[in-house]
Amino acid sequence: MKVGIIGCGLVGSTAAYAMLMRGVGREIVLVDVNRQRAEAEANDILHAAPFSNDMEVYAGDYPDLAGCRVVVITAGVAQKPGETRLQLLGRNASILRQIVSGIFQHAPEAILVMTTNPVDVMTHITAKIAAEYGVDSHRVIGSGTTLDTARFRALLGREIGIDSSHVHAHVLGEHGDSEVLGWSAVTVGGIALDEFCEQHRTEICAEKREEIDQMVRNAAYEIIQGKGATYYGIGAALSRIVNIILRDQRSIMTVCTPLASIFGVEDVTISIPHLLGGAGIVDSFPPVLDDQEQDALRHSARLIKHVIQEYESLSV
Repeated sequence: MKVGIIGCGLVGSTAAYAMLMRGVGREIVLVDVNRQRAEAEANDILHAAPFSNDMEVYAGDYPDLAGCRVVVITAGVAQKPGETRLQLLGRNASILRQIVSGIFQHAPEAILVMTTNPVDVMTHITAKIAAEYGVDSHRVIGSGTTLDTARFRALLGREIGIDSSHVHAHVLGEHGDSEVLGWSAVTVGGIALDEFCEQHRTEICAEKREEIDQMVRNAAYEIIQGKGATYYGIGAALSRIVNIILRDQRSIMTVCTPLASIFGVEDVTISIPHLLGGAGIVDSFPPVLDDQEQDALRHSARLIKHVIQEYESLSV
């Protein structure tokens, strides 16, 4: 099982390292415009194989993607001084077109996993480009709010003293400021959160919920302020997504992919729970939320739709 990673910055290289540690796949090829960087990262990661899992890790180019089941795209350019978000988006979209062309020329059956920010919009654009190659959108998956969901579960589990693997909670919508924490649907060990707290004589008051909400929403900002970038969490998330696809595990994840409609907003890409397997997106589950959360998710979808429309108007 072969995996390609386009972009060997902190996110791409950390994702490759996480895959090695977890034994995800048997072969990883790293592709980057800076071939020296790709070779250095590949060699450094390969040297960890004797302490983890026996895998092939090497640098290559687009022809080396032949046979890849999954290709992860982390490549993108940084914002220039004075450059607007839409201008940056336009430059990244231009690079993305070249990347998608190179992938499908040599790995036409690959499933694409996008993580370049803004991931919701970039995934939407990637799906449109992939459609030109006859690729259905179920094979184009954005990391979406997978990491935000993990943050929510980790913080909530710590607060109530429960292993976070037994906390079922989702962050929905944009991977960004308008994301929605679905408090009304949280369960712990199959028990609704409020009932669980009542049984165990604990409480998560409104102030504590707001504190957790802000910690999830602002996590990336605080990490970037402290160390310059986030990469461990997203690297682990990408490793998990790729493993699900390679092993056809049919797991429910809050990834993003184009949706025909969500709460009245049409043709938009946001994160909701999706069933993920060997073919990519197998099914989608519109979340059951209270009225306030539904309104918030609709607002989040409209914000993303607006950016998509702005980009499309400039690219005509």
